[in-house]
Amino acid sequence: IAVAVWGGLSALEFHKTVAASGSKAVPFTIFGIIMTVIFIFSPHLDFAYMLPILLTIAIIFPSVGMILRRNKDNGFLSWIWTLAGILYIGWLLSHYISLRELEMGREWVFYALAVTFATDTFAYFIGKTWGRHKLAPDISPKKTIEGAVGGVLGAVVISVLAVWLFALPINYGIAVLLGIVVSIFGQVGDLFESLFKRNMGIKDSGKSLPGHGGFLDRIDSIVFTGVVVYYYVVLFVG
Repeated sequence: IAVAVWGGLSALEFHKTVAASGSKAVPFTIFGIIMTVIFIFSPHLDFAYMLPILLTIAIIFPSVGMILRRNKDNGFLSWIWTLAGILYIGWLLSHYISLRELEMGREWVFYALAVTFATDTFAYFIGKTWGRHKLAPDISPKKTIEGAVGGVLGAVVISVLAVWLFALPINYGIAVLLGIVVSIFGQVGDLFESLFKRNMGIKDSGKSLPGHGGFLDRIDSIVFTGVVVYYYVVLFVG
């Protein structure tokens, strides 16, 4: 429920951001939020063809809405942004629900979050203290290579500790490698959202969380890391 609520609020900020930007797109906000929440809950809706059905609805309904709208200017762009929000937030966050339902799912969820937060924390403090070389100045000017490397190192430490603490069924060598991969994808997710905000002409996606931006700003890393951990467990742990 907490993931669904956060996802719904993030979807609202996503749609508001797009609507307020210079793109002139007007996404189907209510539909987008509802579908985002349904996608997040979809692993609990255990019947055949659930994903194809949801994808079909997500594609067709906004198409019909685009045709029926009185103002059809930039209608296709609005359709694209509606679908993008559903998949980016709803589909990616749903992997945490799927991960939770696996064997030792609760421990794996905590692992994914712990490594992600370690990446963010170490990257911030090391980048702030020793950062000299810009990582992606055209996307996020404050991020540095030193900070990114620090984030990876912090993630590796927490990955090994989490594997030991939660008694996860992988050895420490794999914990190091998985920590590196999760950290990299977390930082990619962070940069991806920074690129989205830059294209929309804003600094933060919202002001719902004083000092931390909006709800969407808080999930920029975890939307990618949950996917990585889920598919690793499914493919290699079983």
